[in-house]
Amino acid sequence: MNIVVIGLLLSIFTASMDQTIVSTAMGTIVADLGGLDKFVWVTSAYLVTEMAGMPIFGKLSDMYGRKRFFIFGLCVFLLGSILCGTATSITQLSLYRAIQGIGGGSLMPIAFAIVFNIFPPDQRGKMGGLFGAAFGLSSVFGPLLGAYITDHFSWHWVFYINLPLGILSVVLISFFYKESKEHQKQNIDWWGAITLVIGTVSLMFALELGGNKFDWGSVQIIGLFTSFVIFFLLFLFAETRAIDPILPFKLFRKRLFTASNLIGIFISIPFIVAIVFIPLYVQGVTGGTATRSGLILLPLMVGTTVSSILGGSLIQKVSYRNTMIFSGFVMFIGMILLSTITVNTHIGLLIVYVFFVGFGVGFSFSVLGTAAVHGLSPREFGSASSTLAFLRELGMTVGLTIYGAIQSHILKDELHDLFRSMAKMGSAGQSQNPRVLLSPEVREHIPSNIIDHLVSGLSKSISHTFIWAIIPTVIALICVFVMTNEKLIIEEKQTKQSF
Repeated sequence: MNIVVIGLLLSIFTASMDQTIVSTAMGTIVADLGGLDKFVWVTSAYLVTEMAGMPIFGKLSDMYGRKRFFIFGLCVFLLGSILCGTATSITQLSLYRAIQGIGGGSLMPIAFAIVFNIFPPDQRGKMGGLFGAAFGLSSVFGPLLGAYITDHFSWHWVFYINLPLGILSVVLISFFYKESKEHQKQNIDWWGAITLVIGTVSLMFALELGGNKFDWGSVQIIGLFTSFVIFFLLFLFAETRAIDPILPFKLFRKRLFTASNLIGIFISIPFIVAIVFIPLYVQGVTGGTATRSGLILLPLMVGTTVSSILGGSLIQKVSYRNTMIFSGFVMFIGMILLSTITVNTHIGLLIVYVFFVGFGVGFSFSVLGTAAVHGLSPREFGSASSTLAFLRELGMTVGLTIYGAIQSHILKDELHDLFRSMAKMGSAGQSQNPRVLLSPEVREHIPSNIIDHLVSGLSKSISHTFIWAIIPTVIALICVFVMTNEKLIIEEKQTKQSF
C-alpha cells in the first residue's frame, strides 16, 4: 500500500511541477521558437484539455477500473512530454501541450479516488496532507529545477525530466495496486463536456485572432464569438438535462458553495497571470536568465505554500469568510504592487510584490476546498470538490487567454511607432522582433536605443496587464462577502453528532 502511495505521489508531483517548470523556461522557449504573441497558448492548451478530461476520466474509472485509466492518462502525459521536447514552433508546442493536458486530466481525480478506495476514513486526512505536501514541494522545486535545466542543458529537458519519474510511477501502480473488480455504472456528461470545450476554444480563438489576424468586426471574429455564446448556452441546457452533470446545479442553491466557487474562478485568474508574466518580465525587461526567473518566482510559490497551510489552521478558529477577507485584501495589495513595475523596478521589490500575491492566493487552496463541502452529505463531497477544481481550471484557462490577448495588443500598440520609424530608416530586421529581448546573446548585438524602446514597450504591456488583472481580484473579494459565517469547527461537531 505504501508503494502505491509513492507511485501516486510521484505522478502528482510530476504533473504539478510541470506547470511551474514550463513557466520558468517560457522566456527561453520563446527566444528559441518565436511566437511572443502566442506564448500563452502553451499554458492555455494544457489547461483546456485537462479541464475537459477531469470529469470524464473520473467517471470512466468508476465504470471500468481506476488502474487502467490512471496508467493510460500517465502514459498520454509522458507521450505529450516527449512530443513537447521535439517541438520546433510555438504552435506545435501548444498542440503537444494539449496532448499532455489530456493525460493530466486523468491524474488528479483518479489519484484521489484510489486513495479513497484503499484507505479508511480516519486515514484519508493524513493522505490529503501528503498530497498537499507534494503540491508544495513541486511549487518550490519547480521554478528552481526549470531554471537550472534551461540554463545548463536545454529547455527541451524541462519536458524530458518528466519521463524517469513518470515511468517509475507507472511501474509502481502497475505491479502493486490491486484494485477491486467491482465497478459502478456511471452516466457521463458527454454533451456537457463537448459543448463546453467547443465554446471555450471558440472564445480563446476569438480573443487570440481578434485585432491580429482579423479585425474585431470581421465575419470570422463575430462568428467565433457567436459560436462561444451558442455552445455556452447549449452547455447550460445540457447540464439541466444530464443525469450526472459536470456542474451540479442543485449544489449552487447553497450560498457558501456558490460563493466559494465564484471566488475560486476569479482569484485563479490573477494568480495564473502572475505565474506566466513574471518570468517574461524578468527575462525580457531586466535581461535576466531563466535561473533568475526561477528565483523570482520562488517567493510566490513559497508564499502560496505557507498561506495554504496557515489557512487550513485558521479556519478552525476563524470563519471561512473572515479568513478569505484577509486573503483577498493581501492579494489585492499584491496585484496593486505588481501593476506599478517599470523598467527601473528593483529586483528586491519585485520579490516582495510576488510574495504578496502568492501569500494572498494560497489561503484559497485550503479554505475554499473545505468551505465548498461544508454542510454537504459525504456522498456529495466528490461532486463538490471536482466542481471547484473544474471551475478553477476554467477560470485559469479563459483568464489566461483574455490577459494574454490584452498583453499582446498593448505590446503591439507600444511598439507600432518604433517599428514604423525603423522601417523608414531601413533598419528592419531581427531587432524588430521583441523576442530578441529574451535572448541575452542576441540582445547584445542590438543598438541600445532600440533595446531601450523594446524593453519599455514590453514593461508597459506587462504592468498594464497586471492593472487589468486587478478587476478579477476585486470581484473575488466582493464574492468573499457573499460567503456565510461558518467555520470548520462547526462542521466537525456536526459530523461527530451524526456518528
